[in-house]
Amino acid sequence: MPIENLDKYKEAAEYLDTSVGKVAYWHHQSTSAEQTIVFVHGFPSAAWDWHHQWEHCKANYNLVAMDMLGFGLSDKPNKHSYSLVEQAELFKQLLNHLQVGECHILAHDYGDSVAQHLLYLSETEQLGVKVHSICFLNGGLFSESHRPLFMQKFLKSSLGPLLVPLMSKRSLEKSFSKIFGKSTPPSSNDIDVIWQLLQYKQGSRVMPNLLGYIDERKAWRERWLSAMQNTAIPLKLINGRLDPISGEHMTLRYRELIPDPDVSLIEAGHYPQLELPDTVSHLYLEFVEQCSTILGRDMSLG
Repeated sequence: MPIENLDKYKEAAEYLDTSVGKVAYWHHQSTSAEQTIVFVHGFPSAAWDWHHQWEHCKANYNLVAMDMLGFGLSDKPNKHSYSLVEQAELFKQLLNHLQVGECHILAHDYGDSVAQHLLYLSETEQLGVKVHSICFLNGGLFSESHRPLFMQKFLKSSLGPLLVPLMSKRSLEKSFSKIFGKSTPPSSNDIDVIWQLLQYKQGSRVMPNLLGYIDERKAWRERWLSAMQNTAIPLKLINGRLDPISGEHMTLRYRELIPDPDVSLIEAGHYPQLELPDTVSHLYLEFVEQCSTILGRDMSLG
């Protein structure tokens, strides 16, 4: 996944035709790797968020990332009822297209909910892909602990479409500055690229539709929580504790609800993969390697 600029990002993209539109994806096949990591991005950005982790992981793992429908370089149908469940189905379709039979999942924000549904599909034998681990970064894992920004609530309301024309790169920067850690603010390049991806194919106009995920999280909460509480798949949370949306308070709830919680709390805000990329990459690869060791031992015993 090239990171020099948006043109390089576009050049490296491949596209999958689906019944709801084309989705952009990136697929790295390592010459020696047997295991695959799937990256699931957040709202309102795109798979570009993972470019640091992509570089850290590409030597030893096959990698898959996708701009979900309504995000990044993918199609953004204007009158579409966007759904977390549908996004999970699109990932399922992509993995089938790439013939990925087993994987690890790394998710963030909106993507956490998509990963929760992929876990639910796995637990109910509907996924068709063997999931070896799931790692969550800051996101609304439990609807009762999610604290959306005022701007998100406004966009989700009936007045949301009126707000869209008033959005600007400056307003995006102000919003992101509030949710990043004070010592780890977004870079000007981060803002430039995320803004360009948001505007691509008139993406900002579908933001009110995408925000239906807030209600969908409530509707699926019990099923997703049950899957997390009862799964044998290793789970981990890497959480930027300074995040006002899903920071330390979300971590506390995670510890209350998830058996034997594996949690790493770090000094970052809502986008730890951009704020402290080396730390996140180190913690994540350590987790995946532990899971791989357990997997190898179980396979040899089997």
